[in-house]
Amino acid sequence: MAKDKETGERSLCAAGDTRTMLLLLVAQLLLLLLVPAGRCLAATGLSGDDGQQFVYNGFTGANLTLDGASTVMPNGLLMLTDYTRKVKGHAVHPFPLPFRTASNDTGTVRPFSTTFVFAISSQYDDVSSDGIAFFLAASREVFSTASPGQFLGLLNEGNIGNRSARIFAVELDTFKDYELRDINDNHVGVDVDSLVSIDSANAGYYDDGIGMFQNLSLISGNPMQVWVDYDGRATEITVTMAPLGVARPKRPLLRTTVDLSGVVQNTAYVGFSSATSFFYTRHFVLGWSFAFDAPAPALNISMLPALPSTPTYTTLQSIVLSMMIVLVLALVALVSILIYICVRRQRLKYSEVREDWEAPFGSKRFSYKDLFHATKGFSDKNLLGRGGFGSVYKGVLRKTDMEVAVKRMSHDSRQGVREFIAEVASIGRLRHRNITQLLGYCRRKGELLLVYDYMKNGSLDKYLHTRNGPTLCWSQRYTIIKGVASSLLYLHEDWEQVVIHRDVKASNVLLDGKMNGRLGDFGLARIYDHETAAETTHVAGTMGYLAPELSRV
Repeated sequence: MAKDKETGERSLCAAGDTRTMLLLLVAQLLLLLLVPAGRCLAATGLSGDDGQQFVYNGFTGANLTLDGASTVMPNGLLMLTDYTRKVKGHAVHPFPLPFRTASNDTGTVRPFSTTFVFAISSQYDDVSSDGIAFFLAASREVFSTASPGQFLGLLNEGNIGNRSARIFAVELDTFKDYELRDINDNHVGVDVDSLVSIDSANAGYYDDGIGMFQNLSLISGNPMQVWVDYDGRATEITVTMAPLGVARPKRPLLRTTVDLSGVVQNTAYVGFSSATSFFYTRHFVLGWSFAFDAPAPALNISMLPALPSTPTYTTLQSIVLSMMIVLVLALVALVSILIYICVRRQRLKYSEVREDWEAPFGSKRFSYKDLFHATKGFSDKNLLGRGGFGSVYKGVLRKTDMEVAVKRMSHDSRQGVREFIAEVASIGRLRHRNITQLLGYCRRKGELLLVYDYMKNGSLDKYLHTRNGPTLCWSQRYTIIKGVASSLLYLHEDWEQVVIHRDVKASNVLLDGKMNGRLGDFGLARIYDHETAAETTHVAGTMGYLAPELSRV
């Protein structure tokens, strides 16, 4: 077709017939319109009669076979993958190229050179998947079974490393796969029948001006140019890259020995493959040229299509950081709630009741928490006894190691709050050697607690009414009776007011370490002035200890 076109043009020029030239041009346009539209696009970039080289400055009308997610955008930009997870895309020269000629009797692969401009655009600044590769393949059928993700749309788990695959590739890999022994998530590698690179290097170039290596980020979204050259006689491949617009560096990024004669037979397909996995990534090729036995034709940078703008998305680090902040805040909130609940429970556990009438006795007040710990949580092991108005526990105050007796009146106690107040108001101010000393008190949620000196020998009734128990001698009995009488004299005559106990009985007489009797439990006590006659509206006390005439009232 090219020869016919050239012959026609020479005839037209020789004849100078402008009308005939216009008619031929219209006929050619009509023929192009009649070509069926499909995935194989019209050839416009191939130059030379035998297909020895081609160049594409953009891919509008390019003679390429596309499959998978690949497409040519309206401006001529070749997009191999879009923002879709786990897809693959290929762009392949439509027919195999002759990598060996009839005159080549050495069995070596012809030298070739290619250059292309690519760009990788990720929705995240610091991660993408999985990369792009320039390849040579003996057949296009291998791509139908290839997998996306780490396999870059070239191979699959079953044929990776299999020499029958007959694939050579230069990968631009943006995801570190430990299974494939990737050096990092931003490298260039040379692959033969496998995706475990025979040689690889971090993406970048050697600056000719300063001679130092400059790192490049493959996922920066900026266009970069790659040069791949193969020397058939030396069986050496070189890979060079640089930012678009920077002249080809003199020192290549990779230089490695690889014999392609076992991979490429007489002919092979050339093209690009790309794939994604979990991250939304677009892979672009802006321009491409290829040549045998000579350097690849230079690309016209001014004619390359523009890249689309990349949507602004939060970086992965920002996402992870945001998630971590949310998780930390949620954890802090949860811990705060738990602490609040625990503190509230502790406060409720040790909460107390305070009223105005207690002000004069503030120094006598114990905290419920101290009494709780002193009695080991009012353990049954510390229980001294139960009476009609509550239970008495032995305790040891942690601050002073002082032994105390804690009287804890139950909620259904008949003694009640009034009796409790009476006991605190009366006995709290009494000072006598034969009266049990009230050390303090506490009120909590209806619980009434009194703290007394601990009487080591317990109450008198234990000695009088317990069978097989200890027996008191007459001198001890006399001392106890004398002590109780002394306490009653103090209450009735010697104190500033008259205190009527109203419940003197053996269980309310406590014995100290020397078996001295001490009167206790002033729950039914009443206080009067010395000049005031006591008036009682009802009988109080314990049956059996009341005067007979009162018990019949």
